[in-house]
Amino acid sequence: MSRDAQLIATFLEAQAAEVGAAENTLMAYARDLRDFADWLAETGGTLAGATQDHIEAYLIACDAQGLSRATRARRLSAIKQLYRFAYDERMRDENPAIRIKGPGRSKRLPKTLSEDEVDRLLQAARETGRNAQDRARNTCLMELLYATGMRVSELVALPVSATRGDPRLLLIRGKGGKERMVPLSPPARAALTAWLAIRDAAEETARAQGKPASPYLFASGGKAGHLTRHRFYTLIKELAVAAGVSPAKVTPHTLRHAFATHLLANGADLRSIQTLLGHADVATTEIYTHVLDERLRSLVFEHHPLANAAPRNSGGSTSSDGQ
Repeated sequence: MSRDAQLIATFLEAQAAEVGAAENTLMAYARDLRDFADWLAETGGTLAGATQDHIEAYLIACDAQGLSRATRARRLSAIKQLYRFAYDERMRDENPAIRIKGPGRSKRLPKTLSEDEVDRLLQAARETGRNAQDRARNTCLMELLYATGMRVSELVALPVSATRGDPRLLLIRGKGGKERMVPLSPPARAALTAWLAIRDAAEETARAQGKPASPYLFASGGKAGHLTRHRFYTLIKELAVAAGVSPAKVTPHTLRHAFATHLLANGADLRSIQTLLGHADVATTEIYTHVLDERLRSLVFEHHPLANAAPRNSGGSTSSDGQ
């Protein structure tokens, strides 16, 4: 293993062990750092010997390739994390990335759905599926997602033990192993109860055939042992078509955005929404205030009687009252 590969591997191990970074985060770090290492190798450099000039030249090269601002910002973030780690562990005498400012991320407002569109998706979940078991599972997935604002990775890997006893609250393990409690709405609890009855009956049959019990609420025969994110992504697109909602608008994350936006629109405060979403910083949650502002502005422009009125002629005649 080369010295650069060893440095990346050591950094990733530390991120997994000390920070509790998720597998997807580690994979993204690995891809970005290997790309940087490959670029350095082509120029005769190494990760261990890279300077601030090398990093800045790499970012310029990324820009020249046409990479998006978000991709460049992500790659710089990985580089900054690596060199902070190397400096803290005394693998380097200085941090060459500490003074570099990235392109930043474009502040696009997250896409969301109206309450009517969510209602149609939930109804489609109740009616879509090959059999009663599929329909009960689809309903439970969608009701839980909209009721809690969970990330899709948290939803599909939800342990069945967290759902026993008709819970009013669910304990969710999020990014970095952080836990949070989220309340369940009555429709979500009803969907969960119905799905558990069907799931447990299927588990009992499997157990009688000598198959091991699954620890997951949404068990699957695949490698992960539970419904995959990719399969759920495909499913939610199918539900969008059935609901008459544009599939381009609907992703698992869109439901998370809808959860937050609808809470805010109905009077919830940002701190509460931050806690429910599992955001480390309330600044992340504040984006939903801008989403709400945009929706309110659109409502005014579309429905206010003066929104489309012709501008008044300032040069017109004055009222007779002033004469």
